[in-house]
Amino acid sequence: MISCVVIDDDPKIREVFCELLTLIGVNVLATGKDGRDAEIEYQKHHPDVVFVDLQMPKYDGYYAIEKIRTINPDAKIVVVTSDLKAKESVLLDSYNVTSIIYKPFNMHTVKQVLTNTILIHTDDSYG
Repeated sequence: MISCVVIDDDPKIREVFCELLTLIGVNVLATGKDGRDAEIEYQKHHPDVVFVDLQMPKYDGYYAIEKIRTINPDAKIVVVTSDLKAKESVLLDSYNVTSIIYKPFNMHTVKQVLTNTILIHTDDSYG
């Protein structure tokens, strides 16, 4: 079973996203509300995938990505954002983000991103 951590400052989005992940068979190990929580939960659980929002108060998603990359440069990080220009972000390119899911999200998109992420992870393991 795939394990993950979900980070978003909006509790409703966290709840809905976690429910969707559970429905498709993903084990949600922990959730958090900002980039600092992402760093702590990643260190604690070492999930297969981290889902992180970009725009959060105090410690944003960029902070989370930077800190997680320090812990594990090969961590699988999926950005979940409503920022339609996120794909063009030079910062995201430099942090080697695995994928981007745009809000509002749907089950098909999340499943596809997970499939691609795990395939990338599997290919990296044997390459």
